[in-house]
This record gives sequence, C-alpha cells and structure tokens, in this order.
Amino acid sequence: MKEIIDYKFLFGLIGRGISYSFSRKFFLEKFKNESIFHADYKIFDIPKIEDVSIIFQNPCLKGCNVTIPYKTSIIPFLTKIVAEAESIGSVNVVKIDKNGHRIGYNTDFLGFELSFKKDINRLYHNKKNLKALILGTGGVSKTISFVLKRLRIPYQYVSRTKKKGFLVYEDINKDLLKKYKVIINCTPLGTSPNINLCPSLPYQYVSSEHYFYDLVYNPNKTLFLKKAEEKGALIKNGLEMLYLQAEESWKIWNS
Repeated sequence: MKEIIDYKFLFGLIGRGISYSFSRKFFLEKFKNESIFHADYKIFDIPKIEDVSIIFQNPCLKGCNVTIPYKTSIIPFLTKIVAEAESIGSVNVVKIDKNGHRIGYNTDFLGFELSFKKDINRLYHNKKNLKALILGTGGVSKTISFVLKRLRIPYQYVSRTKKKGFLVYEDINKDLLKKYKVIINCTPLGTSPNINLCPSLPYQYVSSEHYFYDLVYNPNKTLFLKKAEEKGALIKNGLEMLYLQAEESWKIWNS
C-alpha cells in the first residue's frame, strides 16, 4: 500500500544508528506549539552515506540535520557549503532552496559556543592558562576546535590511534590532567543503549578544578560524566547544545 503523504514540508535527521535522537520529538513539539501545520520531521537512519541521494529526491524535503557519522562525508553530495562550514570541514544542517540546491551549514559551533562559553566565563575568572582536551577526531571534534580557537583556548586532540600532533589515551596521566582542566567528549561512547561505555581516562586524577562536557545527551548523565562528577568536577551534557543548534537550523530553513 502506498504511503499517504499528509505534509507539505518535510525535514529530518540524517545519520546512522540514531534511534536514540531527540530531534524528531523536539521539532514535532515545536510544530505543535507554534501551530505549524503540514510539516513533518523524520529520522533518516541510513547504513551508508550514498543513500542520502534517495532522501534528497523527496520533493517535500526542505531541510535536514546531519549527525554522526556523516557530518564530513555528506559534503560531496551538496551543491555548496557556507564559509563557516567550509572552514570547520563539517556540516550538520542542509537547506534545500527553491532551485533544489543543497546548501550545507554548521550550527553546531553556535550551539556549543553559547552553551560552553557561559560556563567557562562563570567558572574560570582567569582563563589565561586554560587548556582543553578534545576526545575524538571526527566531524564534531572539528566544530569544537573551531570554537576553542575563537575563544583562544589551546587544545589537544586525543585519538585511539597514533597520529602526528595528536595524543592517544595512554598519554593521559596525572600530570597532563593538571595542565588540561577542560575535557570535551566528541565520541559516541556512552550513548544509549551502550550506557556502560566511556572514554578510557585516569578518572582518579580528576578534581573539582575540572570541567567535563559530553556532547552525548542520551542518557542525561553518561558514565563519562558520572565518573567526573564523583571526583567533584563540574559536568554538562549536550542537550542544551542540541536545542540551540536546532533553533538555528530552523532559522536557516526559513530564511
């Protein structure tokens, strides 16, 4: 039986293994609260990025969000990308214009910057010696490093494999954690349903001087955040960032 389409405007989230996402719930509630009729938001969980071509064929599609692991690999499927997204090398929003052009944007950096900066300003009056560790080296980590550069906070990437200029998890010890007070998790480790996983860190050396930020938001408190909180660190998940970047996405789709 053919699907009956009762919407005029379609939006959605493109990713892989993303049944946990809150994005559909967020936008459907937004549509209801703002009396936006004939609009829908779907989860496009695709096994490989090439399948995005099928999604883009839908004539009702006006825009979509992009999440792991496709924030970088989606770029060749776009007509163009704006300057910030090109500079970052990562796209999390696509707008379909009236000519069918697929334009890539990055609103993650705005969501993270707004969410992160207010905490940093409140917690660290002297930011002169503040340094950050970025856990993970994917598309999201590029966004985080872009923001840290803007805020003039030196950072180091931490990777699972040896790469020139990157740390590996085995390098993180007591002395290193004394120098790096901000730890940002850009990996999917700990995401529901795999809630018993977390980045491999020597959590015994974490203190109340540390700030742990996890871009994962489901569950609300990952094992990464729980372990840090037990040692007195201030913690934050990625939910506020999600909401902030989602609102920015909506502005782009309607501009």
